[in-house]
Amino acid sequence: MKCFYGKGFGKVFTLRLDKGDYLLESIEEFIKQNKIQDAVVVSGIGTLDHCVMHMVMTTGFPPIEHFEKMDNKPLELSAISGIIANGIPHLHMVVSDNKVAYSGHIEKGCRILYLGELLIAEMQGYHFMRTKNNNNILELNNRPE
Repeated sequence: MKCFYGKGFGKVFTLRLDKGDYLLESIEEFIKQNKIQDAVVVSGIGTLDHCVMHMVMTTGFPPIEHFEKMDNKPLELSAISGIIANGIPHLHMVVSDNKVAYSGHIEKGCRILYLGELLIAEMQGYHFMRTKNNNNILELNNRPE
């Protein structure tokens, strides 16, 4: 375990995504436009009609990942959370249809059906980056200042 300390939160942003907007692509554009380095996605809800996510399928190394793609399917977007480190988002989501819920890492291609709402809080005094460990898995670390 490793713990990181910072000074707290800076600006807090609320994003509204509209029908046809792409979820991850919009978040990445927002990060770039606002020059955000380190932040946390506190909340995310909405609806999707296209969804792409990946999830791990094994417990060994290297991990085997499955990419789930759902097109033209109404989905409730129940949760988004994650960390933006050095300007790069690592976000997970939970979506559901009328029978089952799916959870995984957000990929490009997720499209808003009716609405999307996110709350993103900048983190002050953090200097995050992700580096690969000996098993080729990305780990959260501090970047040199």
